[in-house]
Amino acid sequence: MSPITETEPTVTRFAPSPTGLLHLGHAYSALFAHRIAAEAGGRFLLRIEDIDAGRCRPEFDAAIREDLAWLGLAWEEPVRHQSEYMADYSAALDRLAAGDLLYPCFCTRKEILAEIERAGGAPQGPEGPHYPGTCRALTAEERRARIAAGEAYALRLDAAEAGRRAGPLSWDEIGRGPQICDPLRHGDVVLARKDVATSYHLAVTTDDALQGVTVVTRGEDLLEATHVHRLLQALLGLPVPRYRHHRLLTDESGRRFAKRDRSLTLRALRETGRGSEDVRRMVGFESAP
Repeated sequence: MSPITETEPTVTRFAPSPTGLLHLGHAYSALFAHRIAAEAGGRFLLRIEDIDAGRCRPEFDAAIREDLAWLGLAWEEPVRHQSEYMADYSAALDRLAAGDLLYPCFCTRKEILAEIERAGGAPQGPEGPHYPGTCRALTAEERRARIAAGEAYALRLDAAEAGRRAGPLSWDEIGRGPQICDPLRHGDVVLARKDVATSYHLAVTTDDALQGVTVVTRGEDLLEATHVHRLLQALLGLPVPRYRHHRLLTDESGRRFAKRDRSLTLRALRETGRGSEDVRRMVGFESAP
């Protein structure tokens, strides 16, 4: 599909995972997305990315809403919880599988590292060496036999074939202009596992399309992931939003804020007497949204 144009209504989203309390970095990201929508007379959405059942907690889900409301933010209801929409991700996987763009990978992390060492290295991506493609060469019969035997596996995207079919791709990075997509940037990424029906890449790409998000705002650390997301959009025939990757907030030592920084969570700051205006000033938003 064609890129979303600037004339379409602006829709942004804030999409935290309920695995801990929100900190100052989250506050900045939420205020950033909200302001872009507000300045354009658009819509601001809240999405809860809770596909990691082992780490997500309902108390953190409730705390997210409490903190955002305290900051003065309002969002559209209902809130989309990824755990309630696994069928959407399965449908996307089925479409990719129907095009022979996925293959089961039975390798453990240890086996992958050993194969990379035997091969004398592997192409490097933003997150380290690419998967060497060990299971890509398995025959259909071998794949069926190993799955039938109950072996654990992940579903990987055949990046080279996907890139060939998609052709040249780019996305619009607000403030930076067109960015060229490299389909091989992350290699054959995992899109699902036997015990987890979707990956972050597949879920957020599907969600942004289904929710009508027109401007994806998120931290600079996720800029590289856009290469995967743009490729998936092309393969699945999804609309292409514009992107705005913002700076990451750091502490005085230059370290990124993280959920382990409990003294800098919004709840802790509130309990020490800080007001929402104080927090907005701390992250560079002087006035209420």
